Amino acid sequence: MGPIPAWVNRSAHNGAWRLAVELPEDSPDRADVRWPDGEVSQVPLVTAASAYAEFSKPAGLIEEECPAKGCRPLRVTGARRGRVPLETSRGRIQVPAWVFTVEGVEQKKVHVAVDPSAVTARPGRVRGAVEEVMAFDLVAGKPNQLLLRYGYGACDTVHGARAYETDRLVVVDVDERGSESAGACPAILKTATTTVALARPLGDRLVLDSGSGLPVLRGLSRR
Repeated sequence: MGPIPAWVNRSAHNGAWRLAVELPEDSPDRADVRWPDGEVSQVPLVTAASAYAEFSKPAGLIEEECPAKGCRPLRVTGARRGRVPLETSRGRIQVPAWVFTVEGVEQKKVHVAVDPSAVTARPGRVRGAVEEVMAFDLVAGKPNQLLLRYGYGACDTVHGARAYETDRLVVVDVDERGSESAGACPAILKTATTTVALARPLGDRLVLDSGSGLPVLRGLSRR
């Protein structure tokens, strides 16, 4: 399946949605979500109508109304229940979603069906703090190791990674030090990967970045 055509993105930005079908009304109120460690949680769901009402809103800033050049109505001709992958602080999970068919568009419009009341937003970075570790993953065959992706300055020297562990948390840090050279250093953020050893397998513990205090999401390819 190819990329989404430019006119679709522009039309969606302008809120040029048109409902050309009766949306399902017989959807459940709640559904099970299974976490990577096997635990199952029940989450509340939104209806197809609520999902459509949410994504069909125009963006805050619209340069010109449709039907301007390159913008045309997006006619929704079908909707069904499905599941989509979602990255969380506890790893990737499959969550309920509404999958909408749009006339003349190969790609489906997918909207997560989990009610926002059940989702805890990723906390914001503390002012002045630096997010150092950006993502992590498990190391195949080495249950007591984590693979970390981190950012560092162009003139920094990296001396390895550390982990502080509790029963519920693993706080990771990469030891990097700036150059003592008097010369100018370009303001460039580089990224690399390294491994850190744990006292025991991660399990369902939350991984936090020591520099910012933010949860680190699992999956090195997510950004």
